[in-house]
Amino acid sequence: MKIDWCHTEGQRGRTTYPKWTEAIKATGRPMVLSICEWSRDKPWEWGGTVGHMWRTTGDIADTWSSVLSIADRNADLHAHAGPDHWNDPDMLEVGNGGMTGDEYRAHLSLWAVMAAPLMAGNDLRAMTDETRAILAAPEVIAVDQDALGLQGRRVSRAGETEVWTRALADGGYAVLLLNRGESSARIAAAFSEVARAAKFALVRDLWERVDLGIRPDAVDATVRPHAGVLLKVSPR
Repeated sequence: MKIDWCHTEGQRGRTTYPKWTEAIKATGRPMVLSICEWSRDKPWEWGGTVGHMWRTTGDIADTWSSVLSIADRNADLHAHAGPDHWNDPDMLEVGNGGMTGDEYRAHLSLWAVMAAPLMAGNDLRAMTDETRAILAAPEVIAVDQDALGLQGRRVSRAGETEVWTRALADGGYAVLLLNRGESSARIAAAFSEVARAAKFALVRDLWERVDLGIRPDAVDATVRPHAGVLLKVSPR
């Protein structure tokens, strides 16, 4: 049940949403309560005992700049998320036509690393093969749904390039090499940044679904503009 913060002049989310919690409990039926007051009352501070997820930003738009601004807002909230209480950066825009395939894959990669609730925001009745492949990418979805339930974090930023990492239940790490810029860029991430100082690790490309072999000390890739490379690093 998603409750939007409409017609609420003079009220505060942290005192109003618990009434919905009690109403849902009174039904005797299990439901997910999605708090949607667009971060006005900092729901990450109180939402964990009230609902199951809460919007951390205003509404998303089908643009690259919107995806990046939401990721920036959500990046520092990782400590507040976990099993049964999730930061919600809004629905996916994959397939709505405003971004490129690379941008949509980067969009889903970011949401997966941030442990976001994944809700398709496109018309499911009319999808291209590319859209279907992005939304159903099994190894990317597996990162989002990882049982450890930890939201990933941004560990470095240099100009228009970033490195994000997320610990996984099997002892591995998802690593996103993100290029926000207008030109291709080489991005590297030391294992000391992303995988608890591992000396060697098996690296797998989660979009291409291929193993890249054992790497010493670091991962790196040339990343196209407005794109991301999502890897799994499994320490050895």
